[in-house]
Amino acid sequence: MSRTSDQSVLLSDDPPLDLRLSDAELENARERIVAFIVDLVDDAGAEGAVLGLSGGIDSTLVAYLAVEALGEDGLHGITMPAEVNDPDVMSDAERVAHELGVEYDIVEIQPIAESVFNAFPEAADDRMAAGNVYVRTRAVLNYFVANAENRVVLGTGNRAEAMTGYFTKYGDQAVDCNPIGNLYKQQVRQLAAHVGVPRDLVMQEPTAGMWEGQTDAEEMGLDYDTVDAILAVHVDGGLSRAATVRELDVPEEAVDRVVELYERSAHKRAMPPAPER
Repeated sequence: MSRTSDQSVLLSDDPPLDLRLSDAELENARERIVAFIVDLVDDAGAEGAVLGLSGGIDSTLVAYLAVEALGEDGLHGITMPAEVNDPDVMSDAERVAHELGVEYDIVEIQPIAESVFNAFPEAADDRMAAGNVYVRTRAVLNYFVANAENRVVLGTGNRAEAMTGYFTKYGDQAVDCNPIGNLYKQQVRQLAAHVGVPRDLVMQEPTAGMWEGQTDAEEMGLDYDTVDAILAVHVDGGLSRAATVRELDVPEEAVDRVVELYERSAHKRAMPPAPER
């Protein structure tokens, strides 16, 4: 696969920055991630891995790489729909499990979430608080199965999500590792296409499934290609704010927004603080 043949992984015709990897870099990333998963499971003395299957591109890519690393029997998938989730996306999760030939379970989490809402009804109408209940419920179930079967829990977080804090604390980042954690979202899509993930899944609108109709771009206020570019050039690369605006031809407000997300989410990327001794 050449770089010219994977134009479809870009979300726009003219993204601020082309972060796609070369063929050699793609294959290297694939091999490194597969080896990483193998080593993690071996070092833990585990029997395999558990993965929450959401139907999204991150979860799907990790599933493909995990099966390459551990085989079909080495991965146990769990699909955990709630009433706020798009049924089509949930069916994509089952489709991935069938295509890969892995064991999977469907656990309806709405009753579990409702028990939490009923325990503290004052917060049930808070959309963000309720959305986080769904995400944290999935984390509990992932570890429940993993503990019972002596498996590790694979995460699905990518670099763009980690740097902007676009994840639920002690929720979707309550995992043993993030195999694709060093990849920007653009590179996630590219690697997914490289390993054979169907195009409709590669280009699916990203959503955390926290409430009905929720999308990542709407919540962040920017599309992932723009977020990736600003992170790579300004936050990770250290280019000044003014130079970033010129280099990427993006509004100053876009740079400020990404910096705000990065700074405001610093607590999510650190251990809980304690007083100095």
